[in-house]
Amino acid sequence: MDVREESFLEKFHEVFDKVKKEGYHLEVVFLEASDEVLIARFCQTRRPHPLAPRAPLSKALALEREVLAPIKELADVVIDTSSYNVHQLRREIKARFGVRADLSEMLVHFISFGFKYGVPAETHLLFDVRFLPNPYFEPTLKPLSGLDPRIKEYVLRNALAHSFLNLCEQYLHFLLPQYEREGKTYLVVGVGCTGGRHRSVAVAEELGAMVKAWGRQTLVTHRDVLKEA
Repeated sequence: MDVREESFLEKFHEVFDKVKKEGYHLEVVFLEASDEVLIARFCQTRRPHPLAPRAPLSKALALEREVLAPIKELADVVIDTSSYNVHQLRREIKARFGVRADLSEMLVHFISFGFKYGVPAETHLLFDVRFLPNPYFEPTLKPLSGLDPRIKEYVLRNALAHSFLNLCEQYLHFLLPQYEREGKTYLVVGVGCTGGRHRSVAVAEELGAMVKAWGRQTLVTHRDVLKEA
């Protein structure tokens, strides 16, 4: 659905409530992008914006965000597609929902990223791991990623990392049941370092394995791991 569904936008709360009362599992996925990217996409397609075909595009986009804000507010998942092409978006959707064994159980999604490329818009919780030792400054380690055992050992072998992971374990042990009690079925935990290639990847993998060992559904993805170090 999109902003052209005028009648639906007036009664979506009623529709969603009815679907849930009939026993269906409902999750709302909201897709968005930056104004700059949307303007470029409209220029490529050469189509006018349906809200204001004769008005400046920037004005139409602002109106669209305002109209769709209530749906974004209740969305279970918000995905910023600014850096995606259609194939990457398809893989993202498949990664998030193709692994779900039990839709009634909360899925905990860990995303590693680089702060230099922006924080993922869909993040609910954020861990900043830029305080950990950085392999970027080690010539033999710089070309590797956090998926390499040598990077994992370098980042996580020290007492500071151990203390951080222990605190994360306590924090998530406490918080996850609270979110479940509120009916949340999808939780995004962002783990960020400077470039999103070394420290955040290693930590996200470690946290994902830890939460999976608790018997929970988990997903670990690395947004910026393939970008140039």
